[in-house]
Amino acid sequence: MNDKEALKARVCAEIDRRSDEIVAISDHVMRNPETGYREVKTAAFVADHFARLGLPYRDKLALTGVKARMAGTAPGPTVALMGELDSLVSVNHPYADPVTGAAHCCGHNAMIGSMLGAAFGLRPVMEQLAGDVVLFAVPAEEGIELEYRMELRERGEIEFIQGKPELIRLGEFDDVDIAMITHTTDDAQPWLANPGSSTIGALKKLVVFRGRAAHAGGWPWEGVNALKAATLAMTGMDFQRETFRDDDNVRIHWNLTKGGEAVSAVPDDVRLDVMVRANRVEAMLDASAKVDRALRAGALALGAEVDITTMSGVLPMQIDSNLRELVRRNQEAFLGADRVGPPGHSTAGTDVGDLGHIMPVCQPLATGVTSAPHTEFYHVTDHVKAAVNPAKFMAMTVVDLLYDRAAEARRVIAEAAPSKITKDEYLAIRRAQDTHEVFDGGLRG
Repeated sequence: MNDKEALKARVCAEIDRRSDEIVAISDHVMRNPETGYREVKTAAFVADHFARLGLPYRDKLALTGVKARMAGTAPGPTVALMGELDSLVSVNHPYADPVTGAAHCCGHNAMIGSMLGAAFGLRPVMEQLAGDVVLFAVPAEEGIELEYRMELRERGEIEFIQGKPELIRLGEFDDVDIAMITHTTDDAQPWLANPGSSTIGALKKLVVFRGRAAHAGGWPWEGVNALKAATLAMTGMDFQRETFRDDDNVRIHWNLTKGGEAVSAVPDDVRLDVMVRANRVEAMLDASAKVDRALRAGALALGAEVDITTMSGVLPMQIDSNLRELVRRNQEAFLGADRVGPPGHSTAGTDVGDLGHIMPVCQPLATGVTSAPHTEFYHVTDHVKAAVNPAKFMAMTVVDLLYDRAAEARRVIAEAAPSKITKDEYLAIRRAQDTHEVFDGGLRG
C-alpha cells in the first residue's frame, strides 16, 4: 500500500469510527425538514457541527447557507463538498412536518450527513494535503414555492430562485475550483453506488390568468372564466409534445395552485406553476416559447388576461469525466466493482448543473432509500448506504485530488478549462431567461 492509499485507509477508518454519528445526523435532518430559503434550524444544526470540528464558518449566505473551510498544509486548489439543506413538501410523507408539510422525499438529509462525514475523515489528515476543502451546506435546490420566492425577489433578498445560482451571484463560489455532492437513488438499482449521471435543465413559470367574477348560476355571461382559459392553455401545452425532438428530452409539467374561490362564482384569478425541462438550453428556450404561445391562446380564446413570469431554474449538467473516473475507482475500492453502476443520463434536474458551467463537478449517486424520489414513499431507510458510504468515497476522492501537491486537482482543472465559462458569462445566460409578460386576450379591451 503506497502512502496515498494508506492515507485513504486512515480517512475511511475515521469515518467508520464516527459512523453512528453520521447516521444520527442524516436521521435528525430527515425528521426536521424545512423548504428552500427557510432552512433556519437545519443551517444552525450544520453550523453547530462545524463549531464542534473547530472550523471557522460563515452563515446566512443566500439567506441560509453555511460555509466552512479546512486548510491544507500548502497552497493549492479548493475542493467543495456540498450538502443540500432543503426539503420538498409532501403532507402524507411519514416524516413530514405536521405544520408545514415539508418532507425529505429527495434524500437531502443524507447529503448533509455525507458532507459532514467526509469532513470527519479528512479533518485529521489535512496537514498531508495541499489546497483547501470547503464544506458548504447550500439552500433551495428544489424549485418549489415559487410565489414565496418571488416575494423574496421583490424584496431584494435574492435574485435567483434556487440556491447555487444565488451563491454563484454572491461570489461564494469564487474561491472554489472543483465541487462534489452525492445524491441518493432508490434501492431498485442493482448497485450500491454510481459515479454520476448528466441531468437536464429547467425553467420555472409563475402564471396568473385573470378574468371577471360573476354569479355562475345567475349571470355567467357577465364573467370571464379564468379557469377555462387556463384549461385551454394546459391542453395547448400538452399538445406541443410531438413538436419536441426525442433526444432533447423535453418535459413540460404544471400544477394548478389556485382554481377559483367558490364553485358558484366564475373564477377570476387562476394560477399555475409550470416547469419546462430539456437537455440543452436552446431546446429549453424553444419549449418555453411554445408554452407561452399556448398560455396566450388560452387567454385569447376566453378573453382573459395572462401574466407570465419566467424564471431561470437550473442549467443542464455535464459530469466532469476525470472526476467521475476518480469517484468510480474509489467506489469500487471499498464496495467492489460489481456493486458500482455505470454513468448515465437523468431527466431530472439540479442546480449542480449551474456550477458545472464554471468549474468541474461530480454528483455521484448512492442507494439506501425507498421508492421513487419526490413522492410520499421516498425516504432514507439505510443511512449507511446513503450517507456513510458517500462520505468515504467523496473523502477518498479529495485525497486523490489534493495529494502530492494537488497534482491531480490541477490536471482536472486544466483539462476542464476549455469547456467552462466565466461567472459573468454564466450570469448573463441566466438573466436572459428571466422574463415577464402580460398578455391581454380581451379582458381590458
